Amino acid sequence: FGNNVDENNRPIGSINAENAYSKYDADFIAPQTKNVYLTIDEGYENGYTSKILDVLEQTSTPAAFFVTGPYLENQQELVHRMIDDGHIVGNHTVNHPNLPKQSVETEQKELSDLNKMCEEMYGVSMKYMRPPEGEYSERVLAVAKDMGYRTILWSFAYKDWDINMQQGADYAFNQVTPYLHDGAILLLHAVSSDNANALEDIINYAKNEGYTFKSLDELQ
Repeated sequence: FGNNVDENNRPIGSINAENAYSKYDADFIAPQTKNVYLTIDEGYENGYTSKILDVLEQTSTPAAFFVTGPYLENQQELVHRMIDDGHIVGNHTVNHPNLPKQSVETEQKELSDLNKMCEEMYGVSMKYMRPPEGEYSERVLAVAKDMGYRTILWSFAYKDWDINMQQGADYAFNQVTPYLHDGAILLLHAVSSDNANALEDIINYAKNEGYTFKSLDELQ
């Protein structure tokens, strides 16, 4: 959402989007407090989520995991642990399509079918959604709101999803920590070995800088 920041290191693009689309229960950046919100996208499992969950448990850090249909089906042990550890499991659609290119009916089905799976398999209803690829339109946000979802975008992300372009834990740490800001909604991808290896240091750095990690359920 653009790299320009205000005097408090808050991304201007995210602030502008928040102002434009908050009427659709869409969040790009949180209110200007020392709270931050960790969100993790799970399109498929690459072997790092267990380590991520260990770090979250050891540091008492809440997170939201946005999952797809195949992930719910194929990674039941991990999903159960997310729930048992008190994390949020969010709706990332069944098949991860680009929603602005789909019909209203397809978007509704993608969201409702995944929620139905989650209810039937895990006894949990989904309250939050994240559009695949971060692609959205006003119509996509309006449909999600009408279905009762709060759409969670982000104010910080970096190119961490390419598993062939991992550059080490220090790289991930240096990509994330300079851009921390009040009310940050952080997006990380769990397929990244860099993220998994840097996460504990990132969390501890943020806490030492005075930030508190909060659940999306505490997002104002």
